[in-house]
Amino acid sequence: MKVLSGIQPTGRFHWGNYFGAIRQYIALQGNQQSFYFIADLHALTTVRDPLLLRQHVHDAALDLLALGLDPAKASLFRQSDVPEVTELMWLLMTITQMALLEKCHAYKDKKAKGLAADAGLFTYPVLMAADILAYDSTHVPVGADQIQHVEVTRDIAQRFNSLYGETLQLPECYVLDASAKVPGLDGQKMSKSYGNTIPIFETPKKLRKLIMSIKTDSAAMEDSKNPDNCTIYQLYTLFASEAARMALADRYRGGGMGYGEAKEALYQAALGCFGTAFERRTQLENNPDMVEEILAAGARAARAKAQQVVARVRAASGLAAKPVSFPAL
Repeated sequence: MKVLSGIQPTGRFHWGNYFGAIRQYIALQGNQQSFYFIADLHALTTVRDPLLLRQHVHDAALDLLALGLDPAKASLFRQSDVPEVTELMWLLMTITQMALLEKCHAYKDKKAKGLAADAGLFTYPVLMAADILAYDSTHVPVGADQIQHVEVTRDIAQRFNSLYGETLQLPECYVLDASAKVPGLDGQKMSKSYGNTIPIFETPKKLRKLIMSIKTDSAAMEDSKNPDNCTIYQLYTLFASEAARMALADRYRGGGMGYGEAKEALYQAALGCFGTAFERRTQLENNPDMVEEILAAGARAARAKAQQVVARVRAASGLAAKPVSFPAL
């Protein structure tokens, strides 16, 4: 299985990112080929502050490595460090039909809201296709709401292959487990859009303050409470063992427990889960040269594969397999 996934650096990762995707990406590393990239080119459609973008990319690398992405098992790199992808994007653009792009969610949603959509947003799916196809990826981990991205990639690859012969690998969706529902501080789905997130690498003091701010109902301490309707309990189940979950659920139903006690249990469980990663991140933060070398090594591995694919695509479409080299002036 050749796995490929990209993560946008648009802000610090939160619990929803981890339980919804990142931990599953890490579980997939060590396959025949595992490429994970930080999608800084994609981020340019929304992040227009260069210093902020660089910081987001750096933070994303630190977070992923600290959470367990192992450079010995998977290649981690910046999307923009593989220029072959943007060349492949143009080659794919020449055979991609406008009607296909007009159906894509991001463009349709923005247009429906009467907002201006730039060319980057409109052609975003072609860059995604190039990201996937550049490495002969066989499986792309996605949430159920992102399946369209892989379907569009397959459509583009099939059209190229029908025009020029079998050249591109058709990828499959690897649909991520959506059973881990991650509510935010207000009970809605945890999302940056709602401003209700809990960052993975928050300081213990700030983490405790955030957890203590989670909204609850007005049930008195002595009242029996339904754990299934409580955001605190739902979050606790993400961290705790089956026995610990059942024990806390019994405490809810038995009465005599305030929400403050449940929040403290959640706080301790989160510290236990991310404590080692927090220490590892601090070590990485103090060794930026090592982080840069990991990204550079990942880019070298990714470029080596992408160059093979682009050479095939160039040759199939009638271009020279390799660009002509000129002596330096």
